[in-house]
Amino acid sequence: MRLLLLLFFLSLALSKDVNELKTVKYILYDVNPGEGFNLRRDVYMRMAVLVKKLNIAYNDTQWVLVLPPWGHLYHWQSRQLGHQARIPWSQFFRVSSLNMFVPVMEFYDWIKETSRVVDSVYYLQGYKEGWKDGKFEEKFDIRECIDEPRYNLNDEGVYEGQFFHYEGVVTKRFACLSVQGHTSVILPMIGDLQEQSVMLDRAENLLHDWFGDVEYWGARRSMRFSEELVERANVFRIKVLGSDDVKDNTVVVDDWREHKEERLKRGGEYGCVHLRRGDYARSRRDQVPSIAWAAEQLSRRMKERSLEVLFVSSDASQEEFRQLSNNIKDVKVVRFEPSREELELYKDGGVAIIDQSICSHARYFIGSKESTFTFRIQEEREIMGFILKDTFDMLCGEGKEDCEKGTQWKIEWGKKDQKWRSLVNDEL
Repeated sequence: MRLLLLLFFLSLALSKDVNELKTVKYILYDVNPGEGFNLRRDVYMRMAVLVKKLNIAYNDTQWVLVLPPWGHLYHWQSRQLGHQARIPWSQFFRVSSLNMFVPVMEFYDWIKETSRVVDSVYYLQGYKEGWKDGKFEEKFDIRECIDEPRYNLNDEGVYEGQFFHYEGVVTKRFACLSVQGHTSVILPMIGDLQEQSVMLDRAENLLHDWFGDVEYWGARRSMRFSEELVERANVFRIKVLGSDDVKDNTVVVDDWREHKEERLKRGGEYGCVHLRRGDYARSRRDQVPSIAWAAEQLSRRMKERSLEVLFVSSDASQEEFRQLSNNIKDVKVVRFEPSREELELYKDGGVAIIDQSICSHARYFIGSKESTFTFRIQEEREIMGFILKDTFDMLCGEGKEDCEKGTQWKIEWGKKDQKWRSLVNDEL
């Protein structure tokens, strides 16, 4: 055992020395301004997996993923907050946890390291001619820009752009890159570049290498919510819902790499619904129920599960929420309503995460079809080990008694060196 420990600590020391000798390079990225909070979280996972694979394929380089600050999004419409910009990832997520999957850094830290200069920006786009003969093939090419990009050559010969509302950030080179395929299609191109900092704008144009595989779930599991937001959600659960992790069997260990759960009946004695309204209800009339029909479905589902409290996560107006509450029979209906001070502290994104955390711990969850907000909650519940029938139900469209459930993207844990870690911890 002592020999194992000696080899373990020797390997750590050697790996530290090797990393210090590596060339450090940075991958920056951005997303189409029109995309929402939860889609942007999905794009992060694609970029994180790309950087991990770069570090494996080019092991003489230490690639670091630079986290794009959060800015004002379409659904972040709290008037009292005004324009929300330059919000760091640490506001919403534990950066230390992200670092356990792939090296990351905040954008403001990258500025300190590089004096605000991006060597190259690639503006990702599709192919103007579409798929050749209707067939999909993976490829990429430097092309003329299809749409006018957000970058302009200034009098000093460098390109200025939006760059997350940070002043003085420029790029030396700019090109539009037509791309068609999964994220790894551009790995050789990026890996062979000599520039220190490379930015991929409109990164949502790259697809997951393999949706739902071990790497996908590794990146997703590392996205732990900030401790402050989790604590606020937990206070609400205890005070309003009588729910806590020990009683509900929803405890997770601090290090996501050590967490693995079997499927069990778990969660607080309440249900949760994610009810989309607003633009979603207007654009998807065939699959989004009216308030009255949503209430009818929820009354039935709650009765079937003998649950008497329903938490509602929704962009519904106060009047719509009142109508919903009045039409759900024999059930107490609640929602999280932040004070002005809390809204200023947590921002719209933080309030959304508090909602997601509360929903993730419910005994039963029902979501809105094709909503990334719903999908993120389902992922949290997969990580905690809820049984499938308590997670993937969907609200049905107007007048429909039964409808398709959410796609069950079940968690893939992958192989773990749990035995080795436990031996080391026991000896220490």
